Amino acid sequence: MKKSKVLFLVFGIIIAVLSIVGAYALDVLAPVILAILAFAVVFVIFVFKNPKIGLYALIPYCFLLGFLGREIGGFQYGIAIEVLLILTWLSSLVYYKKDDWDAIKNDMCLLFLIWFIISVLEVINPAGASVMGWLIEIRSEALYPVLIIPLTFVVIRNTKDLNIVIKLLLLMALIAALNGIKQVHIGLFPGEQAFLDGPGGATHMIFGKMRAFSFYDAGQFGAFEAAFIVMAIVLAIGSSTLWHKLLLFCIAGTYGYAMLLSGTRGAFFALVVAAVFAIFLTKNFKALIFGGIVLSMFLGVLKFTSIGSGIYSIQRFRSSVDPNDPSLIVRFNTQRVLQEYMSSRPFGGGLGVLGVNSTYNTDKWLSTVQPDSYWVKVWAMTGIVGLTIWFCMMMYILGKCCGIIWMIRNNKLRVKLIALLSTTAGIFFCSYGNEVMNNMPSLLVVCLSFALVYMGPKFDTELADEKVPAINPSTDLTNYAI
Repeated sequence: MKKSKVLFLVFGIIIAVLSIVGAYALDVLAPVILAILAFAVVFVIFVFKNPKIGLYALIPYCFLLGFLGREIGGFQYGIAIEVLLILTWLSSLVYYKKDDWDAIKNDMCLLFLIWFIISVLEVINPAGASVMGWLIEIRSEALYPVLIIPLTFVVIRNTKDLNIVIKLLLLMALIAALNGIKQVHIGLFPGEQAFLDGPGGATHMIFGKMRAFSFYDAGQFGAFEAAFIVMAIVLAIGSSTLWHKLLLFCIAGTYGYAMLLSGTRGAFFALVVAAVFAIFLTKNFKALIFGGIVLSMFLGVLKFTSIGSGIYSIQRFRSSVDPNDPSLIVRFNTQRVLQEYMSSRPFGGGLGVLGVNSTYNTDKWLSTVQPDSYWVKVWAMTGIVGLTIWFCMMMYILGKCCGIIWMIRNNKLRVKLIALLSTTAGIFFCSYGNEVMNNMPSLLVVCLSFALVYMGPKFDTELADEKVPAINPSTDLTNYAI
C-alpha cells in the first residue's frame, strides 16, 4: 500500500512538471492538449471495459467528421476512424471469447475480405497508378468495410444494441439535417463560409442560390437524408405508439426539407429506390399496389406538371427526371469516352487514379475525368473485371438480405430491418449518380445495415425464446409495432 502511494506521488509530480513545461512552451495549447489526453485515456479505459462503446462512438464521429475538419482543422481527422476501429478491435479480441468470434464466419465477411484482397492487389496494377493515391483510396474502398462489418457481428449482441444503433443513426441524421437548414436560414459557421469561398463554391452556389451541404457536400448530404426519410417513415408506420409515430413523421419531414435544400438531384433516386425496397420488403400485395400508386403519382407530378416550379429546390429536384438535363448528358458523354479508354484496360487504372485522390496521378489521363458516380469510379479504377466482381457481390448481399427479412417472424424486428435495408438500398443505387456510399457517413450506414440484417435470424430466435408473439410475414406493415 505504501509502495502504491509512493508510485502515485511520483507519477503526480511527473505530470505536474510536464504540465508546467507544456504551459510555458505551448501557452494556451498546453491545457487543451492535456484535456484531450485525459479524455483519451478515460475513453480507452471504457472501450476496453466494453467494446460496444467504441462502435457506438464511431457513429457520431463519422457523421461529424466534416465539421471537425472545417471548423477546427490542423489534423487529418479521418485517421481517427482507423484509430477507433483498431482500438475497438483490440478491446474485442481481449473482451470476447473464442466462441463469440464464430459470428464472423459467414459469406458476407468472406466476400468483403475477398474484395479487400483484390483492392490490395491493385497496388501492382499494370497502369502504374500512384502508391500514395492507392493507399488513401483503399481506406474507403475496402479497409473500412472489412473492419466495420466483422466487428458489428461480434460487438452487437442483442436487439437492445440494435435499437441503440438505429437511434444513434436517426439522431445524427437529424443533427445533420438541422445544420443544413441552419446554413440556409440562419447562416454559416466560419469553416463553412471558407468552404464556399474556396473551390466548393463552384458547385454549391448555383444561380446565386446556396445548396445546403451541412457537414459534408451537397451530394452526400442530400442523398443520405433522402434515404433516411424512408427509414423514419417505415419506423413511424410500424409504431403502435402515437407519440412515436408523430415524432418519427416530424423527423422524416425535417429530413425531407433538408434534402430539398441540398439541391441534389441524385437524392431523387435514393428516395425512390429506398421507398420501392421498403414496399417490396413488406411482401404485402395491398401495400405494393398502394405504394406503387403513390410513387407513380409522385413521379407524375415531377415529370408532367410544373407544381412548385417557383421554388428553386423543387425545380432542381424536378430536373432529375428530365432526360435532356445538361448535367445528365455530360455524365453520359463521360461514360462513353471512358468506355473506349477502358476497353483495353480490363483491370482499370488503379485505386486513387481519379476523383479526390487524383492529385497523386496527374500524369494519368484518368486523373482529368470527374466520375460523378461511384459505380463509374469503381469501373475506372478496377476495370470491367473489378466492377463485375463488386457489383455481383453487392447484389448478392442485397438479395440475401431481402430473403432474411422475409423469414423474420417477429413483427417489431422485421420493421427495423426493413427500415435499415431500404435505406441502404437507396444509398447504393443513388451512388450510380454520385459518389455517396464510399464516403462517410453513408459508408458506415451501409456496413452497419448489412451486418445487422444478416444478424436478423439470431435476434429473431432470441425474441422467440422470450416468447414474443410472432406474426405472419405477409401481414400488412401498418399492423407492426415497434
